[in-house]
Amino acid sequence: MKTYDVVALGELLVDFTESGVSPQGNPLLEANPGGAPCNVLAMLNNLGKKTAFIGKVGQDSFGRMLGEAVKESGTDVTNLVMDEKVPTTLAFVHTLSDGDRDFSFYRNPGADMMLKKEEIMEEVIEGGKIFHFGTLSSTHPGVREATRYAVKAAKEHGLLISFDPNLREPLWDTLEDARKEIAYGLSQCDILKISDNELEFMTGTKDYTEGVAILRESYSIPLIFVTMGRDGSRVYYKDMVVEAKPFLQKNTVETTGAGDTFEGCALNYILEHGLAELSEAELRELLIFANAAASIITTRKGALKVMPKEEEIRKLAEERS
Repeated sequence: MKTYDVVALGELLVDFTESGVSPQGNPLLEANPGGAPCNVLAMLNNLGKKTAFIGKVGQDSFGRMLGEAVKESGTDVTNLVMDEKVPTTLAFVHTLSDGDRDFSFYRNPGADMMLKKEEIMEEVIEGGKIFHFGTLSSTHPGVREATRYAVKAAKEHGLLISFDPNLREPLWDTLEDARKEIAYGLSQCDILKISDNELEFMTGTKDYTEGVAILRESYSIPLIFVTMGRDGSRVYYKDMVVEAKPFLQKNTVETTGAGDTFEGCALNYILEHGLAELSEAELRELLIFANAAASIITTRKGALKVMPKEEEIRKLAEERS
């Protein structure tokens, strides 16, 4: 018997997002709980799944706030470690005119990058069906070792491995380091969610199908999702390529968490239908639902605490059926 549907490891931080201007003319910032892995778990919780998180925050007011937010979202925080010396990682999100984002990180060091191999509770990993991770937990030697230990443990205990590169260029000493760690994730995963710009970064081509073919030549990844922003999403599975259009919103405020929302919905579908024999119709159903959910989150500030509910996703998705 498995305790959790999905166990995720990685960063948990505060996203400071723009929230208007003060009477004195100063920019106001809202402290939103963030971090891609926990966003994914929050979406899964809203779909009725059981999740657990492995990570580290500072023993400070931000760290306590994050721990409470993740716990309140429904995620098990048994393996959330508090660092007494290093503060919680902070990210400042500047929203561009097209809704995309520019990030500035206060992480030199930040608590999330201080997670050690010895602090990982293998019994939490053993209790899962899917293990999910990204590359922000591989930017520095210590946490990189912890991540590799966790992935190895997940494989040994028979979990499916889900990987999202989640490339954040400012956090890497060199882009070659980033490319190397993404390649490691690609070599380990059964389920890949990769954005259009990350696919180009790893393959050198803007042609998605050509890029996926390059990845498949080097890595045997059964299921590959390509998210294409305003162009929707695609899934590559066996000899099938399925594409679904986006649900564009007039009231989009930012795109923070859209990919994580998509990922959570995709993993939910795999949990319910398996990975072995998916039909073209099922893959299209998956994409439409995930695109609808990602669309909803773009109308809200932040992600983790405002993930959409299943009913509102289905209502929007039904407009496409």
